This record gives sequence, structure tokens and C-alpha cells, in this order.
Amino acid sequence: MAYITGIALFALAILISVSLHEFGHMLTAKAFGMKVTRYFVGFGPTLWSFRKGETEYGVKGVPLGGFVKIVGMTPLEEEEEELDEKDRKRVFWRKPLWQRTVVLAAGSATHFVLGFVVLWILVAFVGIGQNPAWAEAATQAQEDVAVEVAPCVETSDPATGTAGSCPEGQIAGPAASAGIENGDEITAIGGTPVEDWDALLAAVSDLTPGQPVAVTVDHAGTEKTVEVVPYAAEVENADGSVETAARLGVYVYVDPSIPYTAAGAGPIDGIGETVTYTGDMFRETFIALGQLPSKIPPLWDAIMGEERADDTPVSVVGASRLGGEMVQYDQWAMFFMLLVVLNYFIGVFNLLPLLPMDGGHIAIAWYERFRSWVAAKRGRPDPGRVDYLKLMPLTYAVIVVLGGFMLLTITADIVNPITIFN
Repeated sequence: MAYITGIALFALAILISVSLHEFGHMLTAKAFGMKVTRYFVGFGPTLWSFRKGETEYGVKGVPLGGFVKIVGMTPLEEEEEELDEKDRKRVFWRKPLWQRTVVLAAGSATHFVLGFVVLWILVAFVGIGQNPAWAEAATQAQEDVAVEVAPCVETSDPATGTAGSCPEGQIAGPAASAGIENGDEITAIGGTPVEDWDALLAAVSDLTPGQPVAVTVDHAGTEKTVEVVPYAAEVENADGSVETAARLGVYVYVDPSIPYTAAGAGPIDGIGETVTYTGDMFRETFIALGQLPSKIPPLWDAIMGEERADDTPVSVVGASRLGGEMVQYDQWAMFFMLLVVLNYFIGVFNLLPLLPMDGGHIAIAWYERFRSWVAAKRGRPDPGRVDYLKLMPLTYAVIVVLGGFMLLTITADIVNPITIFN
């Protein structure tokens, strides 16, 4: 039930984000005296609406986004409207360039503001990122070779251990079975001294699954030697190949009283940290946008049944499913962080200089101004507005490409979704 609730909550959060996007357009348009006739949440048949002044507000039957109607987005559109002389002065394209730019950019600005506010709340009052004290303790544990023992481990060869009370497919952790406890410091393996974590890894790599080895540990100041039977584990190499290796079932030990996640930075210090995180996220967003074309083959492979790569894009469907998982496992900070990342990405993507995105309209508006400036410098007549009809083929091409990519990601998210905890 928590999973379904999480999906619904994340989908609702996305709908609110998109609605605020359109609200940003409407608010700035009205502030500049432009004529706004409609503001709706959703698409399709109207479920409910009311009129206040010259604007109709309402909710549509399909909760997938929203829209705002600003009269005269192009000269062609103005010609299709029945407007009196007073309203003709209020149409969008007749307004100063800077006002049109503000209105067009206001949608993305709402995503940036929403993302920043949510991120600031997380940084200031909840805490995100790794706790420096935890990192310091982990580093010290590696130097001391302090270990945490696994009660159960997955193995490729059950004969190298005993199942005990472990789930099917697992065996009792060798180190735990031998009496090694959390916080013990391994000082020698097979009689060879172990000085740090790298030395431990090197010593373990020389062991053979199923063959006992003497392990010396320091337990609260008392040294003892126990016999440990390494188990067989499947290990993936850097090149993607898999091999069987010996393992003891130990990990770096960090005092459980030290939280992994950093504490809230406070409302003032949190502002600076939020700015830093935002800069990092914008940088990662631009990198992700540049990599989108290269992600198409992995998405197709995932649909065809191959393993889904964690760095492949997700659709609204996939993001909502991830949100459901986060709620299911009570990871609310991750839930809201995903919402922050999504808002930053949508805000940047919408500013790309391609129609029908807002960035495309901004690019055309500034191109018109530049073209008029060049004509004036050369003593030529103003070439006027760009003919949007001539841009329709390019616009439709962008829509087809984006629609195809969206269909691809939705399909992958349905047949082979990315999961975090499963």
C-alpha cells in the first residue's frame, strides 16, 4: 500500500510542479498587462471551471500537465482572434522584448525556485550528503582494519559453508561463524600481518574458497586466532566479466552511533550549501542532456530484455515508481531529492532553443530583435516578425523526436524499470 501511495504522491508532485510552471507564465503575463484568457490544470474535457475577470480557471479530465492561454503569442495568432483596438495593444508579441522574455522564462523559473526551496529545506533541517564524522570514522576503521561481520552471505557454491538460519541461496557468514565480532580488528591472515584494509584485501584475494585459514584479531585489547572457512562469491571485474573469489564476509566497521547522513546545516548556513548543491545539479543536468542520444541504444536493449542500466533516463512513469519505492522504504529525503532533480532538469530542458519549448520562443524573439538591429544599421527596412508557418516542419520534427523518446522511456519503465531497493 505504501508503494502505491508513494507513486500517487510523486505523480501529484509532478502535476503540481507543471501547474506552477503554467502559473508562472500567467502571473508574469498579467503583471505586464497581457491578455490571459485561460488557465487550466490537465487536458481533455473540462471537469470544473470558473471565470474571474477576463480569465477562465479550471481543471481538465486528464491530469497530465496544464496550459495557459496568452493572447497573441505570434502575429498569426492575433489575426485569428477577435480583439478590439484596446486589447490589440495587450497581445503578447506587441509587448517589449524583455517582458516577453520574462514571461517565457517564468515557467522554468518556477521549477528552479521550487527545486531550490525544497533542497534548502532538506539541507537546512533534514540533512543530506555524507556525514564528515562518518567518513572520518570509516577512514580510521580501514587503517585499523576494524571489521563488521555479515551474519549471512550470498554464495555461488553452497558447499563452502553452512546455511544455518540464513535464507535460501545464502550461507552463514564465515567470519561471524568463527566468532569474529563487529569492531574486532584483524591483525593477521594465515600468519601474515595485516596493516591496513588494502593489505587485508590482498591477503583475502590469495585465499581459496572452502580451505580454512587462521585469522588473528584484536578483540577489545585481547588477541585471539580463529579458523575461518572462506566462501565462494561471484565478483564482477572492471571489464564486466565475472569470476569466483574467496571472501570472509567482513566489511569496514563504523560505529553505528555515528549517522551516515549529515545533520541539518541550519537555515542560514543551509543557503550556501544549497547554492553549492544547485550548481552541482545544474552541471550534472547539462552533462545528462548531452548524453541523451547515447542512452537510446541502452533503453532499447532494456526493452528487449537486457539488464537495465542505472544511468538510463526515466519517464514520469519511472520517476513515480522510484518515488513509490522511496515511500515504501520510508526514504522521504530521497523522495524529495528526486523531486528537486526532476524540477531542475525540466527547467533546463524547457529552455533549450527549440520549438515548441519556451526556449525556442525566446530564441526567436531575440533573433527578431537582432535581425531588426542589423537591418537598421544597414539602412534597410525592418524585416518584421518571423514567419512561424515556415518553422512548423521543424517544430513537428522536434515533437516527433521528443514523443518517440518519451514513448521509449515509458516502455522501458514499464517492462524493465529501474529499482533502488529491490
